Amino acid sequence: MTELNDEDNDEPAQHTPEWPGTEAPQVSDPRIVAIVAALDGVADKPVADHEAVYAELHDALLMALNEDAPNGEGRA
Repeated sequence: MTELNDEDNDEPAQHTPEWPGTEAPQVSDPRIVAIVAALDGVADKPVADHEAVYAELHDALLMALNEDAPNGEGRA
């Protein structure tokens, strides 16, 4: 088996990818903020429950997208 790390070199053969930050994006629509708040506890739930959380999130975001815009100009 070929080792990924050279014993004589401290640098890894493959670098770890840079993951996006965990800061929440700035959202100005309070309806969307309330909907995505469901993600706050998803890491603490069993993986088997994640699908339901994401499905509900998807449906709620889709419904919000299809509602009239707050400025009264129809769809956002």
